[in-house]
Amino acid sequence: MNKQAWIGKPWTDSVFILLPPFFSLLIIILFPSFFQDNKHMPDAGWVVLVLLVDVAHVYSTLYRTYFDPQALSQQRFLLWIIPALSFIGGVVIYSLSSLLFWRILAYVAVFHFVRQQYGFMRVYSRQENAGRISKRIDSITIYTAALYPMAYWHLSGPRNFNWFVENDFMFFESALIRNILGVVYFGIVAVYIMKEIYNTYTTRTFNIPKNAVIAGTLVSWYFGIVYYNGDMAFTLLNVVSHGIPYMALIWLYGQKQYKDPGKSGSFLRMVFSRYGIVVFLLLIFVFAFVEEGLWDMTVWQEHATVFGTARLPSLDLSQQLLSLIVPLLALPQITHYILDGFIWKIKKEEFKWSNEI
Repeated sequence: MNKQAWIGKPWTDSVFILLPPFFSLLIIILFPSFFQDNKHMPDAGWVVLVLLVDVAHVYSTLYRTYFDPQALSQQRFLLWIIPALSFIGGVVIYSLSSLLFWRILAYVAVFHFVRQQYGFMRVYSRQENAGRISKRIDSITIYTAALYPMAYWHLSGPRNFNWFVENDFMFFESALIRNILGVVYFGIVAVYIMKEIYNTYTTRTFNIPKNAVIAGTLVSWYFGIVYYNGDMAFTLLNVVSHGIPYMALIWLYGQKQYKDPGKSGSFLRMVFSRYGIVVFLLLIFVFAFVEEGLWDMTVWQEHATVFGTARLPSLDLSQQLLSLIVPLLALPQITHYILDGFIWKIKKEEFKWSNEI
């Protein structure tokens, strides 16, 4: 077997990057009563999946950007212009239509989620000596794994879950197109499997992490959107498969980069030290709790018991005020989506991953 292109240690990649979608599906299979087709998520599930994973992973980007003096110095214009323009654009769009704001944000989020899977696939393919056709099949398969379920969602109409808010996606119901795309989907998966079998037979090598990423993407997106029709199942498969690997990537990158005193301040060296994981997680959990508390007080008003605000009077904010508050509260999310397309390309030489992590 060939040397595998791990990002960190094999067990770290396996547990925190590759296994989350399979583990999530196993939980659903073992406890089906918790994941029945419904539109409601219990508070405990919301806290774990949305607050501590989905929202928290957004703030883990801080360790790669605003908390890093070197990155902040080198990319100062980029790191400040993106949130500034995002806020201004958000205010303008929300003032025109709140649904349009959430719709644009939903599609940007989908793009971000899809690109993350493609990025992991590329990282884990970096040591392969594959031909152009083989690489093209890999790319088509990873995109198909995510885009077919999204097309199915758009072509089947509203389901028992939303990305952000009700009707944030546009729908065009068509059973015929769904069936055609389904045939194409399973055909592409079959071609990929045959290609991997052929390559394994001829080269006597098998890329474990790359195949695990592609298989995990197929599992999480298909079962989370197409097979199941429940908010809890969708959120578990969608959020865990995306958020935990992203936080793991930040952690692995930080342990490699910030151990050098010349590359960062003492704060990041402490965070990415052997026991700094407590600080790493606690800080992003606090940011997530504060943000979601503000969301709940001003906009959603759905989890007052979680934030201890049940006795506070409900706020009835005007549309004008919401056009400022909503883009402001969504700013960390928007900034995360956009910055993620830049921060891993700032210095390609920084990404000489090895098992030394």
